[in-house]
Amino acid sequence: MNTDILTDGIPLNEAKKALIMIHGRGASAHDILSIAKHLKVEDFALVAPQAENRTWYPYSFLAPLNENEPSFSKSLEAIHQVVVAIQQNGIEKENIYFLGFSQGACLALEFTTRNAAKYGGVVAFTGGLIGDQVYENHYSGNFENTPVFIGTSDPDFHVPVERVNETEALMEKMGADVTKKIYPNMGHTISQDEINCANALIFNKK
Repeated sequence: MNTDILTDGIPLNEAKKALIMIHGRGASAHDILSIAKHLKVEDFALVAPQAENRTWYPYSFLAPLNENEPSFSKSLEAIHQVVVAIQQNGIEKENIYFLGFSQGACLALEFTTRNAAKYGGVVAFTGGLIGDQVYENHYSGNFENTPVFIGTSDPDFHVPVERVNETEALMEKMGADVTKKIYPNMGHTISQDEINCANALIFNKK
């Protein structure tokens, strides 16, 4: 995948913490980076990969996995390559954070749950694990109390609350410390309360 990567914040080779920011369908790395000014990430390297044609996979995240191939696997690999690059700069997994919105939130949750470890934290603004169902055998590792925040609207046109609940249950089973907030009729957006929760639960850690 010809993934272009935008960076901001502290240079990677100087930073002690890194936040991988994953944009939604039809959006851009530049768009998701703009959220950072609302987050307590002044001392982070910010890394935002750009999906080809502004989409990480072509169909709904609820479609059978094979329908979203090969884009789905390429996108997971793109995130893996970003993690490797961050680690090559001396930043350990426990200081690597993930944030995504919508399709980007789904990809952030999917990547971290397939590769569960003690990360800095995971913020999913409207997302869930990917597939026509949750295939537990696709996921391995232990989150070791990694803090996870998932916020979503009920209803949400793209992401059913049932999948958010299934995602929470599996991640908790794998050792994540999940905080889920369901907002009545919020719409497909990021609310100020979600920003506040992400800052309080994820980015305020010392």
